[in-house]
Amino acid sequence: MSFEFSPRAGLSIGRRGLIGGSVLLLAGCNPGRDLVPLPDTKPSSYRLGGGDVIRAIVFGEDQLTGEFRVDDQGQVAVPLLGSVRAAGLTPDQLSGQLTQALKSRNILRNPSVVIEVVSYRPVFVLGEVAKPGQYAFQPGMTMLTAVAIAGGFTYRAVRDYGSVVRTTNNDAVVGKAFPSSFLAPGDVVNVFERLF
Repeated sequence: MSFEFSPRAGLSIGRRGLIGGSVLLLAGCNPGRDLVPLPDTKPSSYRLGGGDVIRAIVFGEDQLTGEFRVDDQGQVAVPLLGSVRAAGLTPDQLSGQLTQALKSRNILRNPSVVIEVVSYRPVFVLGEVAKPGQYAFQPGMTMLTAVAIAGGFTYRAVRDYGSVVRTTNNDAVVGKAFPSSFLAPGDVVNVFERLF
């Protein structure tokens, strides 16, 4: 019995081997698979930051009551007080700080200040979602709720994890996030595309 070598058959076998090997390679190489998970963020008291809009209510003082935006430097311009540091404070802490400032500068004898958040900094949802874009953050928001607000996953999406870029103290950290991972204001969520 003799065996004849056919270059065409050899090429065909080579292609099948190459394609099979590529599929095996791609199966283990979904984007973001090697990212280190982000540290857990627990829902806690909201901390103010640049881009938040707050309402300061000063009981009995309509001229001091109003809505104010926290600027990029983390400051709020308050009538009669000027710029006041707000970034990193909870609304209750800022309320206490404004109360103390109004009292110590003899502007009001017994001020009562309440701070509420009118508009939170956004989160950004990119990648394989129906409507990528910027969405308002809500306390307790998870990666999955952000994806739901962005219209849900596309059929090509990796659904088990994604990446999140989180900026804290002017340092950006990229990490893996899971559907149940809590988000922080300003997070940028990326939903990856499956490679197979």
